[in-house]
Amino acid sequence: MTSSDSAQQPAARDPWDLPDVSDLVVGVLGGTGDQGRGLAYRLARAGQKVIIGSRAAERAQAAAEELGHGVEGAANAECARRSDVVIVAVPWDGHAKTLESLRTELAGKLVVDCVNPLGFDKKGAYALKPEEGSAAEQAAALLPEARVTAAFHHLSAVLLQDPEIEEIDTDVMVLGEERADVETVQALAGRIAGMRGVFAGRLRNAHQVESLVANLISVNRRYKAHAGLRVTDV
Repeated sequence: MTSSDSAQQPAARDPWDLPDVSDLVVGVLGGTGDQGRGLAYRLARAGQKVIIGSRAAERAQAAAEELGHGVEGAANAECARRSDVVIVAVPWDGHAKTLESLRTELAGKLVVDCVNPLGFDKKGAYALKPEEGSAAEQAAALLPEARVTAAFHHLSAVLLQDPEIEEIDTDVMVLGEERADVETVQALAGRIAGMRGVFAGRLRNAHQVESLVANLISVNRRYKAHAGLRVTDV
C-alpha cells in the first residue's frame, strides 16, 4: 500500500462514539417482575421515557404508579406498539408464547432480550440450552421482522430496585447482528449511572452470556452478594 492509498483510508470509528438515545421510548415487557421493574426504574430515573407492559394493563399501571418518574403502564401489545425499543424481561417459561403473541406489534422494533434460560435443583441454578441455541436466538426466530439484540442479563434486581443506591457498578454485555442496533443498546445501558454497555459478539454467542447468570447466582449465594461483571482493558 502506498502512502497515498493509506491517506485515503477512512479513519477507524471510535467504538465509544455512541448515539444520543435520550428521546427513545423504552418498553419493558415483563415490567411488573423484579428484573423488569428494576430496569424500568433505572432508565426512567435517568430521564428515559419508559412504558412497562403486562398481560393485565391494570397490573402494569399499578406497578408504574409505584415506580414514579413518569413511568406508564399498559397491556403488552400497547406497550410494544408505543415503544421504539422493547426490552423482553419475561420469565423463561413464558418467553416464546409472549413473543409469538406480539409478532405484529414488534415488527420493525429494536428488541432487547435479557431472558436467562435457567433450571434449578438441589445443587442450585444451571443453564438450559433452548433448541434455537439461546433465548435471544429464539426471539430472533420468532420475530423475523424485528431487530433482536441481547443485553442486561447480569444485573441484580435487588440493586436495580433500591432507591438508596445511586450507581450500578457493572458492565452490560450487548450482542447483536447490526452495529447500529448494538450501539443504541450500549448507549441505553450507559444512561444508567455506573453502567457501561460493551459489545460482546453476535447473537450466536448469546448462550454463554445467558448461562453465566447461573455462575453469578452461585457467587451471590456463597458470598451473600449482588455480583456484577466488569470487562477489563476496554
